[in-house]
Formats: sequence, C-alpha cells, structure tokens
Amino acid sequence: MRIPSLGGPRRGAALPAALAALLMAATTAAWAQGGPSSDSKPYDDRLMRLSEILGAVHYLRELCGAKDGQKWRDQMRELMDTEGSSALRRAKLTRSFNNGYRSYSRTYNVCSQSAQTAISRFLAEGADIAESLAKTAP
Repeated sequence: MRIPSLGGPRRGAALPAALAALLMAATTAAWAQGGPSSDSKPYDDRLMRLSEILGAVHYLRELCGAKDGQKWRDQMRELMDTEGSSALRRAKLTRSFNNGYRSYSRTYNVCSQSAQTAISRFLAEGADIAESLAKTAP
C-alpha cells in the first residue's frame, strides 16, 4: 500500500485520509492475527503507540483549526472496538490515547510551526505503524 509523502501542504492534506484507511486495514489485520480471545498480542507495543499518536493528533489538529471534529476520537473508538477484547485491554488503549492527548495539551496552547511539524510527524509515524500492522496479517 502506498502512503502519500509529506512533501508539501497539498499532499500532506491527503495524509489524514490515508492514515484513516490504513488504520482500518491495520485493525482488521491485527484482529485476524491474534483473534479476539487472547488478551496480550505480539503487536501491542505498536498498537499502544498508535493509540498515543491518535490522541496527540486529535488534540493538535483541533488546536490548529483542522475542523476534523471527532474524526481521530472516532478512529480510536474503531480501534478499541476491534482490539479491545477485554476491559484491561480497552483501558490500556484508552490510557495511551489520553496520554498522547494530555502530553500535547500541556505543551501547546497555540498552533505554532512546531505544533504543525508535530502533526506531520505523527501522521507519518501513524501511517507507518498502521501499514506495518496491516502487512503482518496472514
């Protein structure tokens, strides 16, 4: 699957949609790999990082006026519906999302160039993680 580059503002604008598509593929692949019955999965570190990135992106894009509404929170909800097979697992995913959100809400109060750079980096990293998770499906 090809991921758009972040070369310029035009292509960067397409990345959130690409990341959302990859998230869907990754959660489906991750579910197929481990099934819903076991609580711990071999890809959990990447999944928790992805959850943290979703929280950070949710905060930062809202701060920078992206008008995404609840898009990133909804993506997280879909991830939890697919991967949150137990109360403990759902709590871990929620904690990762909230940590990402809170970390950046303490750091950024206004949309700066640094905040925009962080958004671009998180979108790229999230796309990479989602793509790697999607590729691990049998």
